[in-house]
Amino acid sequence: MANKITIEYTGAEIIERLMRLSQAMSPTGLRTVLGQIGHDLTESTKRRFSTSTAPDGTPWAPNSNAAMASYLGTAKSNFKKDGTLSKRGEKRQAGKRPLVALGTLARSITWQLVPEGVEIGSPMIYAGTHQFGAKQGQYGRDRRNHPLPWGDIPARPFLGLSADDESTITTLIDTHLNDALN
Repeated sequence: MANKITIEYTGAEIIERLMRLSQAMSPTGLRTVLGQIGHDLTESTKRRFSTSTAPDGTPWAPNSNAAMASYLGTAKSNFKKDGTLSKRGEKRQAGKRPLVALGTLARSITWQLVPEGVEIGSPMIYAGTHQFGAKQGQYGRDRRNHPLPWGDIPARPFLGLSADDESTITTLIDTHLNDALN
């Protein structure tokens, strides 16, 4: 995952358990556990796109009017001849969730083992902007001198550990630790 942004997990309970596990298992066994953690966290992260919530359960900011207009403007069938929304347009508007148009960002979430543990992330160039947000003009200007981005983009965190993720990881580590010690 080149050009990465790192969010490091520093929860003492899980890190202490991982240290005990690394002492009790072979390197291959530890990599297996880290792979399971990577898989579980990847799936948990992908599910956030269907609930439109951050790891802490906070709802994501709704789509802006400009983003919604851009989304609906892709099909003429979304509008009546007088320019108002058609029934189909109203249905599409009601069902549009933030960060979910084609599902590309959610599908791009992957994990990989690294010497320090496991990384979960996306190679998409815009992933960091959606994770942390961006102010209008933060990335400079385009060739026509328009600000990039052209408006403020609110943070919609999708990467990180939820309380359920921490519980799942703790249980997984404890199970493997008990197996290694018995």
